[in-house]
Amino acid sequence: MINNNECIKKICRNLNCAKAKDIIRKNFRKNRFVVQNLPNKKERKENKANSRKIGKKFSKKEKLLLFLSGAAIGFLNGFFGGGGGMICVPILQKVLSLDAKQSHATAIAVIFPLSLISAFIYVINGYIQSFPLLTIGLGVVAGGLLGAFALKFLPPKAIRLIFAIIMLAGGIKLIL
Repeated sequence: MINNNECIKKICRNLNCAKAKDIIRKNFRKNRFVVQNLPNKKERKENKANSRKIGKKFSKKEKLLLFLSGAAIGFLNGFFGGGGGMICVPILQKVLSLDAKQSHATAIAVIFPLSLISAFIYVINGYIQSFPLLTIGLGVVAGGLLGAFALKFLPPKAIRLIFAIIMLAGGIKLIL
């Protein structure tokens, strides 16, 4: 006879799912567990593909490509004061094969410290005014919270479409 923990481990291995705690709920009264919300075949395939990506070893060429991409992202973010995420997201999707949610979240995590460093340099050089910083900053914080919340619920196709529309609109605006 096997205990609950062994059953949970077996199911997690079979499903290859990183969110085992979300999928499995223990039912202590009956001394057994109840499996809820099992992923469908497509989700299991995606989970398996994602788990392979996490442990993937990168070649020297891929590492160099990622480093050079990071340098380009850093340059653009420092030079324009932002916008590095517009380059970072496609790179994460193409080079690392991350899905839309993972690449957008990772891009934010990459850009945040970079933006802090760029902002520090702008402050030292006297380029930042306090009133626009405070007023726009409050809006950015509110919009960032709303965007992060929406990212959790939007399907990846909708995220890609919204991102493409914003990039297209930005490109058209720059041309005109």
